[in-house]
Amino acid sequence: MDFLGELKMAENYNQTIKHQLTHRTIRAFKHHCLTPKQLQLLVKVVDQTATSMFLQQRTVLHITDLAKRRAICQVSNQAYVGANGDLFIFIVDLFRNQQIRQHLGKNDGRLHQTDIFIQGLEDAILGVQNFVTAAESLGLGAVILGSINNDPQRMIDILNLPKLTFPVLGVQVGIPDQEPQLKPRLPLSSCFFENNYPANFKLADFEAYDQIVRTYYDLRDSNRRIDSFTNQIGKKLDQKSTKRNELLKVLHHQGLCLK
Repeated sequence: MDFLGELKMAENYNQTIKHQLTHRTIRAFKHHCLTPKQLQLLVKVVDQTATSMFLQQRTVLHITDLAKRRAICQVSNQAYVGANGDLFIFIVDLFRNQQIRQHLGKNDGRLHQTDIFIQGLEDAILGVQNFVTAAESLGLGAVILGSINNDPQRMIDILNLPKLTFPVLGVQVGIPDQEPQLKPRLPLSSCFFENNYPANFKLADFEAYDQIVRTYYDLRDSNRRIDSFTNQIGKKLDQKSTKRNELLKVLHHQGLCLK
């Protein structure tokens, strides 16, 4: 089935599935904050999200302080971050469980091991996705902010986080002030398989999808350009010296992934 056919098919499903199949990233929001009821509901959705081993190693910060929002905007290097809408930072949080263990008279145990951090990472990312899905079901829009990791140590300093915590993703949510086109994803034939992974991709396999992506960029309302998926992969994964290269160093400084 082609991309337009998939979009039309989404109209036949319930509202939750329809929202998921027509997900658009929103980067422009109206000058409104979440209502107390919306905020309480979204936070509760995150709280009820699946958690590995019931360790509940995620924490969410609602950033309302203007100075912090401006600082996070500088780290992200995206003007819309911290502007209209509500800003949230999702944190891998092993500190809370460290404190519990200390009160129980125990040492840190496995808290510094990589597998425990990965479990906290899973908790945080699952929370982000549930948060966004719930927000969209309320008619809100959202953008997930991986850009907070442009300078991970700076983010930790801005948020005044203790050791054994790490800010993994941000989310900005609010009333949409734009209607971007739906961005075409890879066809399922390239990313969904049964039982075995086919490790024999060829550039020619992506020619049809590249044309779809070129058409999308050429026809969209803003930031029009001529580009393709494979061209972006060729550019975006080049070796560059950035603060993101310090992620492992910062994790170790936070007491995480030491083993």
